[in-house]
Amino acid sequence: MKRLLTGGLLGMTMLAAAATAANSTISAAQPGAKDAVAMVEHGAAYMKAHGKDALIKKIKARSPDFVHGSLYLSMRDINTGMLLAHPIKPSLVGKNLLDVGDANGKLYRSEIIIMARKQGKGWVDYLYENPVSGKLEPKSTYLVRFDDVVLEAGIYKKPAGK
Repeated sequence: MKRLLTGGLLGMTMLAAAATAANSTISAAQPGAKDAVAMVEHGAAYMKAHGKDALIKKIKARSPDFVHGSLYLSMRDINTGMLLAHPIKPSLVGKNLLDVGDANGKLYRSEIIIMARKQGKGWVDYLYENPVSGKLEPKSTYLVRFDDVVLEAGIYKKPAGK
């Protein structure tokens, strides 16, 4: 009986995992631009349905809905530029880092806010630590303004020949 229950539970778990994977629009291997766009759109839809606080909780909890390896959703206040939620580096939440550049000195956070205010969406390139490799890598982040926040998801771009 114990073996039957264990096998049944394992089977249900595998079916649930397969259904989740089948419903996902995010690539499991190396996320690309369409994956970043899909992540941000999913975040906007979730926020529209459940509210900003609910999305912040999901991001902070590292929900599989919003974290896929090196691809993850973060949220920034459009007025202050402060991070409201970040699943990988929660120590950055609540800090104003608009004047802190990347390794090349690029003020990408300010660029994100300016683009969100003027265009409502777009892409910003900079250097950032890849949570999977632990290395500083070129990153391109897709952003969308949604009400008073900016939703962001970025992809890491390997330099040519690597």
